[in-house]
Amino acid sequence: MLRGAVAAALRGLTATTVGIPSKSSFLQTARNYARLVRKKKQEIPSHLDDLPPTMLMKSYANVPIIDKVDDVVKRMLSLEMASQRERTEIKKEQLAEKVRKSPDDNCSLEVKVAYLTVKIRTLQEHLQKHPKDKKNKTRMMMAIDQQNMLLKYLRNREYDVFENTCKQLDIQYTLPPQYRRRATRRWVVKKAFCIKVFKEVKKQKALMKLKQRQESTKAAKDQKDQAPPNAGTPV
Repeated sequence: MLRGAVAAALRGLTATTVGIPSKSSFLQTARNYARLVRKKKQEIPSHLDDLPPTMLMKSYANVPIIDKVDDVVKRMLSLEMASQRERTEIKKEQLAEKVRKSPDDNCSLEVKVAYLTVKIRTLQEHLQKHPKDKKNKTRMMMAIDQQNMLLKYLRNREYDVFENTCKQLDIQYTLPPQYRRRATRRWVVKKAFCIKVFKEVKKQKALMKLKQRQESTKAAKDQKDQAPPNAGTPV
């Protein structure tokens, strides 16, 4: 009977009475211990931030009744509710106005450079948020190459226009590095062989042209010899 009473008393004791924390407290401690700390995403400054949010969209800016509509409707038609594509189009027109020669100028090199500048900056911001987007990275590289080609042409032909375009669009143009290739033995032999083949082909073409010229001259001479003599005009 003594043993049964001791066993019953031990069964009645709980974990908290002997100073051991309960199972639920262990679980609660484990759950709160490894809680992940979410880092705040760093906001990337955009080149579209200078556009005022109260500015109307491009398709509604020149509507004559726009001044008589309600403020709620104006807010819906403003850049605050516009998509990024709409804001990008307005940014393109703003940069194009700085370098445009005339109001109807949409195809000059300066305007094309302005459009490409907005496209490149938009793709750069996108790649900062999504660095693994290879498709848009390829588009950005192609746009940069096209912009450098147009700027190089402007620099060689119209240097004043080139300087004004870079200043107005805030572009830092750097000259491309000169390509220097180390002349290996294989490259030298290959170049000499290509030059030899080019000269041989050129020589063969010259001989072929000379042969064709001689044949055409001989055919004209034979045709002239075979022609009947002129009988003269009747009196």
